[in-house]
Amino acid sequence: MPEVIFSGPEGRLEGRFHKNENKNAPAALVLHPHPKHGGTMNNKVVYNIYQTFVRNGFSVLRFNFRGVGRSQGKFDNGVGELADAATALDWLQLQNQDAGTFWISGFSFGAWISMQLLMRRPELEGFITVSPPANMYDFNFLSPCPASGLILQGDQDSIVPVEDVTKLSAKLSAQKNTNIDFRVIRGADHFYRNHMEELVSNLEEYISGHIKETIKRSRVKPDRRRRQLPAA
Repeated sequence: MPEVIFSGPEGRLEGRFHKNENKNAPAALVLHPHPKHGGTMNNKVVYNIYQTFVRNGFSVLRFNFRGVGRSQGKFDNGVGELADAATALDWLQLQNQDAGTFWISGFSFGAWISMQLLMRRPELEGFITVSPPANMYDFNFLSPCPASGLILQGDQDSIVPVEDVTKLSAKLSAQKNTNIDFRVIRGADHFYRNHMEELVSNLEEYISGHIKETIKRSRVKPDRRRRQLPAA
């Protein structure tokens, strides 16, 4: 789990990177929760997402947003953090130029940033999002959602109510050509205290059962051109 430092929009960004020995291994980027509420790349949920990808043959990067840990800059209300994530994805692609597929994942605030990046980067073919803060941020930009993925949520979450995430999942599931696997972990709070094993088992099942099938079918490198956003 080597430490890496790479250049970001506001200076250096600190990360941890696992490189799979297979040059064609898939790659994933994992984003952490809100910097103003103690979120870092060493958050337990983020760490376990990262390790689950590692166990399933991925090259994986997690990193600290600007102003967190050894990353330079200061919190930018999501705008700068999205730029940080895009830069991290650029770096991940440079390290994995022969990767068959790229995935994005995030927890809480990181889930919101990850879904925005999903809309902007066509090389991202799938996502895993944990406790997306649908009660705090507008997710209407996912229209349509460009990829299928997994949404995990605890039903005892006092920060992000399960009802709001259920509505978000239903809205995405209603879109054509999008397969949303929505799973509720009973008894779990926002941080999955006392339910981390269940979180990991759901991650493991999804990655091994769904993503690996996509990898087996993939023989062509994804189009690395960036999705153009509509004019404001």
